[in-house]
Amino acid sequence: MSQHDAKRLMLLRHAKAEFPFGVEDHERPLATRGHREAPAAGAWMVEHGWIPDYIVCSDALRARSTCAWVSSELGEKGPTPYLDSRVYGASATQLVSIINETPETVGTLLVIGHLPTVQDVAMALASVQSQEEPVMELATRYPTLGLTLLEPQKPWAELDGRDARVTGFVVPRP
Repeated sequence: MSQHDAKRLMLLRHAKAEFPFGVEDHERPLATRGHREAPAAGAWMVEHGWIPDYIVCSDALRARSTCAWVSSELGEKGPTPYLDSRVYGASATQLVSIINETPETVGTLLVIGHLPTVQDVAMALASVQSQEEPVMELATRYPTLGLTLLEPQKPWAELDGRDARVTGFVVPRP
């Protein structure tokens, strides 16, 4: 893949959620802390020039709310998010298959999902050319708002394992 075709993938775990009694997992809302911290992920993207061309988001309430806060920070630079019900509860293999559907015109993809899947996908895609420190960090802990930065070395449709270089792992907080 040539430099002008370079792709970037961001895997974001949703912000801190609550565990209200009697509420199904899919409908768990963000905690007060989650609402306060979620905009920091979008602000980080703007500050560091990792503006997504396309956003795929779980349809779970906590992921949708995180996406709304991120999008508010991206402003007019950000795309309209695509809510995909398959992301919630997906295995790593299933989430990679969803990523494989990304149009080749997309340069930077943001996926907003859940643990353990986002961590599992990051580890599955991490190539031997990945930077060691962020891989070790994301492998040992993947807190809410954990954001893995990857540079896929293949077209979206061909990603399947060990073919994206991990260049960073951050946890944006205000």
